[in-house]
Amino acid sequence: MTRIVVLGGGFAGVAVARRLERKLRRDEAEIALVSRDNFTLFTPMLPEVSSGGLEPRHVVTPVRAQLRRTRFVLGEITEVDLDARRIRARHPLTGDAISLEYDHLVLALGSVTSTFGIPGVAEHALGLKTLEDAETLRNRIIAALEQAVVTPPGPQRDRLLTFAVVGGGYTGCECAGELVDFFRSILRFYRPLGLHDVRLVLIEAGQALLSDLPPAMGRYTTRNLARRKVELIISDGVAALDGRGIVLQSGIVIPCATVVWSAGVRPAPVLRELPGCAHARNGGIIANRDMSVTGLPGVWALGDCAWIPTTTGADAADKSAWYPPTAQHAIREGPALADNLILTLRGRPTKGFDYDALGMMASLGARRGVATLPGGFVLTGLLAWLMWRTYYLLRLPGLDRKVRVAFDWTVGLVFPRDIAELRLYTKRGQRQAERDAGFSPPPD
Repeated sequence: MTRIVVLGGGFAGVAVARRLERKLRRDEAEIALVSRDNFTLFTPMLPEVSSGGLEPRHVVTPVRAQLRRTRFVLGEITEVDLDARRIRARHPLTGDAISLEYDHLVLALGSVTSTFGIPGVAEHALGLKTLEDAETLRNRIIAALEQAVVTPPGPQRDRLLTFAVVGGGYTGCECAGELVDFFRSILRFYRPLGLHDVRLVLIEAGQALLSDLPPAMGRYTTRNLARRKVELIISDGVAALDGRGIVLQSGIVIPCATVVWSAGVRPAPVLRELPGCAHARNGGIIANRDMSVTGLPGVWALGDCAWIPTTTGADAADKSAWYPPTAQHAIREGPALADNLILTLRGRPTKGFDYDALGMMASLGARRGVATLPGGFVLTGLLAWLMWRTYYLLRLPGLDRKVRVAFDWTVGLVFPRDIAELRLYTKRGQRQAERDAGFSPPPD
């Protein structure tokens, strides 16, 4: 039978596999999905995980629970051999090598945080792309507050209580808004610290926040965050970062112990040098309108790792000529690609992907949000926030996850957020466990 291999267990990859399961007969093809995690992360809710508003397990859905007859393979992709039509992966738990051959390959590996080669970012900044990123950020904030309580007033304590978010797009603005709520909720436990002691800085190198969206959304976001005492630095990018803080391009130095990096993303590293296909400026794979890859028969691409044109002959310099890398689009691209793959198997012509966005939304915390609707209408404030929560709650896979998230939100209306610093799966926690067990000497 035809062997179809899907790389990536995110929105796009799972959507492809689910559609293939529904439309292909069992004797038509074997379907396999390879992912380094055994769950799909609902990324729109990730900022709320970092601020303690949602439990981490409530925003993930096991891949195996979403698929019926697709073979799931837990593995981190190490090589895509186009000549041999084979992919190689490494099991993340055992390190064992995994090899799968394919007739059709779907690339849906998503994206990773981009540092743009700025010195010190990789070593000292925290991303916000994965569940581990969100938990690490939350632990870092709690640890900084614990240390600040026992640190005398002065430059060192000021540095511990300064938190910087770099990037004024969706993730950066949502993260800043959620962190304000987080501090308001938990600082009562850290006397004598108060909200006036905490400095939260949002840095954007461009001319405005949410610059890719209608200007009204950016203006409202700017006013809302500034009113909530977020220090906004706009039109000034990061030149370098070290253990002491941030150096801006203007020469300004911001001493800070915690930096969240949300300034941009790039495709998964294994795809950036994939031979035989055209790459966009960020390394993404340029696909055709039907999401096939020119020059690579049997290879398809979608989601964050692909550039899919809105029209034939799209201009690479025109952002509007390409579908944006959002969850809203990935969810629709998946079924469309699966349909085209099935048409190809059955010897019929494929169709170009065509989708008009329903709108774009961002939650700013404090029961406020911004949204743009079809026709260019911009909605702000409480109504936009309620729309954001309703839409994404309905989009969350699985009834059990919907109930859990709704319960978390309800509890958050009554009780403060948790301040337990969980060191699970961290190097620090592992070293502590080894010392407790007597396998390593205590620290000096």
